[in-house]
Amino acid sequence: MGARIERRVKELCVVVDGVRLNYLRSGSGPALVLLHGLVGSARNWQQNIESLSREATVYALDLPNMGESERVLGLDASQAATADYVAKWMDAVGLADADVCGHSHGGAVSLMLASRHPEKVRRLVLFAPANPFCDSGRHLIRFYRSAMGSRLARMIPHLPRFVHHTALGRMYGDPGRVRAGALEAYTRNLNRGSLEHVLQIVRRWGVDMKALHESLARQIDVPVLLVWGDADRAVSFASSAKLREFLPQSSLFVLPGVGHLPFEEMPEVSNRAVREWLRTGEILAARATSTESVAWDREAVRA
Repeated sequence: MGARIERRVKELCVVVDGVRLNYLRSGSGPALVLLHGLVGSARNWQQNIESLSREATVYALDLPNMGESERVLGLDASQAATADYVAKWMDAVGLADADVCGHSHGGAVSLMLASRHPEKVRRLVLFAPANPFCDSGRHLIRFYRSAMGSRLARMIPHLPRFVHHTALGRMYGDPGRVRAGALEAYTRNLNRGSLEHVLQIVRRWGVDMKALHESLARQIDVPVLLVWGDADRAVSFASSAKLREFLPQSSLFVLPGVGHLPFEEMPEVSNRAVREWLRTGEILAARATSTESVAWDREAVRA
């Protein structure tokens, strides 16, 4: 993380069910838990933690077998088990409840947490959450479930840096917005233990999406802010409409031309929207600064 952030963020760990979980903590006020996406880590939030800590005590967790957390071969990789780990981690660090913010796979885990442990979740902020209504990544899921796909996945850490950089750029609406240090937040802890866990997640993707659909059908009745780029290639923006049918208290903040990582690609806009929503329950940001490339107005907010 950058030196400016490192002075303000504490890196801590706690043991949960015999597994060491790493997390970052910053700020004061109501708890806000950040859950990263697949092949991610707590450091993916390096452009967000300081800003969000103006409104909350921010906890960015390295999920089991990810980031700086301990690698445990054969650990249950289901969304339900991961959500249970998050709930136990919250107990271990003294959080009775929290606002929970998740991205992609971490968004799906956040929804499962709200379903399985509703007493733990006050509100949800979801950046392009993986969901049962999205078809855009299913061909990749099928490929990585195959023997050839699994072999290729295990080669990923050894591929040249430019291949990693290209892959990350495809997650952005504008690859020119990939900032220094963003790639390393994904690759620095990419090892065999992480990849085996990710492959487990991929192999049971259909089962987990069915379970998540069943959880959504029972309704998750907490306030939800959905933040989505309409140029998302990984979790289609179109799936947000169906997802909202199952989230009666949801609002949608759309970022035109932005890809799968809004909090990285347009961090200032994303941070301001989340802070305002946490503070007021509304998104009041009228216009981005000139350094953010795009002018935004209230039309981007769809309640």
